Amino acid sequence: MKSVRVVVVGAGVIGFSTAVCIAEALPFCSVTLVAERFTPDTTSDGAAGIMFTSHSPDIPVERQRRWFKDSFDHFLAIAQSQHAPEAGVIMSSGWQIFKEVPAEKKPYWSDFVFGFRHMTASELKRFPDHRFGQAFTTLKCECSTYLPWLEKRFKKAGGRVEQRKVNSLQELSGYDIVVNCSGLGSKTLVGDTQMHPIRGQILKVQAPWLKHFIRDGDGKTYIYPGIHSVTIGGTRQEGDWRLDVDEGDTRSIIERCSRLEPSLSKAKVLSTWVGLRPGRRNVRVEREEVLLQGRRVPVVHNYGHGGGGVTISWGTALDALGLVRQCIHEMPLHAKL
Repeated sequence: MKSVRVVVVGAGVIGFSTAVCIAEALPFCSVTLVAERFTPDTTSDGAAGIMFTSHSPDIPVERQRRWFKDSFDHFLAIAQSQHAPEAGVIMSSGWQIFKEVPAEKKPYWSDFVFGFRHMTASELKRFPDHRFGQAFTTLKCECSTYLPWLEKRFKKAGGRVEQRKVNSLQELSGYDIVVNCSGLGSKTLVGDTQMHPIRGQILKVQAPWLKHFIRDGDGKTYIYPGIHSVTIGGTRQEGDWRLDVDEGDTRSIIERCSRLEPSLSKAKVLSTWVGLRPGRRNVRVEREEVLLQGRRVPVVHNYGHGGGGVTISWGTALDALGLVRQCIHEMPLHAKL
């Protein structure tokens, strides 16, 4: 008999990564994942999923390094295994370029990606508007493939999924531990006023001749070749809740990306996608106790990843798993029996 009932809220890359970590590491837990939307309708489904990230200003760099390294190791193991095509994880090489020399020339994640170096003057000639660049090989995870793969892995570990909207944590009072991975939904679900949307619009184009990624350091213009298409973008519109495709943004994306890679003007547009990234000053991975229907129930939070969800998804999931272990350890013995 599985004794500790755990519920995970949210079916994006953070929810499923966390649910898999708990279900595989703690077989005595019965883990249920509840969400209103599943793939292909999550914000994660539109993520380019390329591994490098900006940093959370108030979280110790060592903790962020661990999140990145744990995630990189996880995705690298998949990329080097027979599961790579089914999970949608590939190696990807390219450049990050800057119009001005950045204050931080060597970001904290540069030790973990492969072959990180500064671009040479002759390499930068390709990008006459840019004065500095970094070249490296990293990993890319395509969530529309990866999420169904994670869901299968979760079910194989005994996990169950339930599709419904959770309007309040009070609805989850029948569980021993609640794990909140509701992303932008945390604004209403747990009343987190720091949460805000960062609207992202991207296009998928057919350009099989492109093999290297190019990302402008401002994070607004990027070209990421994938398995079946090339993702080009984008927008970073803070506080913007619009989910409709904006034709002005589409034109701007094609124009900006074609300046970096002129051959894109010949690429066929396959689809356009809009999603709201879960913006927050810092990622929130912590626990608290909440009174649910008169019972004190531990709640572990793991949300607020902004545009870097895939990049640190496994690292923050392992942190959340550690917090769940603490909650179980502190439970009265009869609750575990």
